[in-house]
Amino acid sequence: QVVSEWYKGDLDSFLCEISANILAYKDSDGSPLLEKIMDKAGQKGTGKWTGISALDMGVPLTLISEAVFARCLSSIKSLRVTASGQLEGPSTKFDGDKREFVEAIRQALYASKIISYAQGFMLMRQAAQEFGWTLNYGGIALMWRGGCIIRSRFLGNIKEAYDKNPGLENLLLDDFFKDAIKNCQKGWRKVIATAVTLGIPVPAFSSALAFYDGFRSARLPANLIQAQRDYFGAHTYELLGNPGTFVHTDWTGQGGRVSSTTYNA
Repeated sequence: QVVSEWYKGDLDSFLCEISANILAYKDSDGSPLLEKIMDKAGQKGTGKWTGISALDMGVPLTLISEAVFARCLSSIKSLRVTASGQLEGPSTKFDGDKREFVEAIRQALYASKIISYAQGFMLMRQAAQEFGWTLNYGGIALMWRGGCIIRSRFLGNIKEAYDKNPGLENLLLDDFFKDAIKNCQKGWRKVIATAVTLGIPVPAFSSALAFYDGFRSARLPANLIQAQRDYFGAHTYELLGNPGTFVHTDWTGQGGRVSSTTYNA
């Protein structure tokens, strides 16, 4: 019933629709069939291929990649059963307002879906640059809305965003999606914090939020990574005051002046 209600609003999508149908489906004995299905997810490789493309192009496609890894984790069923009897976790029980928390979950799902679509369009944008493609991003969104397992209501909002600004660098910078994330953010963070406290894995939600917080950060601790790379491999680094020039530091006072060439794998 809850998912059916979600389907009538912002989360109107094919996957939400079929999820509601699956949750409501009863087996011949009257019990939910879903509870009898083995929790080992299969895959044909679409997500894996997409993740590989993102890695090759240096695009942070964190949600699809995390979803693939979650399937991989689910597939080691026997080992998980063994671990469940040996590894400790929180014993805390949820004692909050369930109706309020269900709404927070809806917000977390909506925000995370927006992040996933934003990342997907980032990948297409990078591919267009590398292969010299001219892509009609609004048209692609409209095509998906016409018939695809990822079709959803806000594909129309994506088309509007690109119609309004064909040079839009990222969907998260469009006013509609900025406001949507802003309105969902409190519930999104609450769901993830509660899940962590209760020991419940929410890999896609948490990966989406980590990306969002990283994306909105003017500075990240990658400067330490660059310093470490230069320390152990002389891979060089750029200074904030002199971008574009790569330098190497003899961190121990015992190294030479030879540095590695710069490259991006």
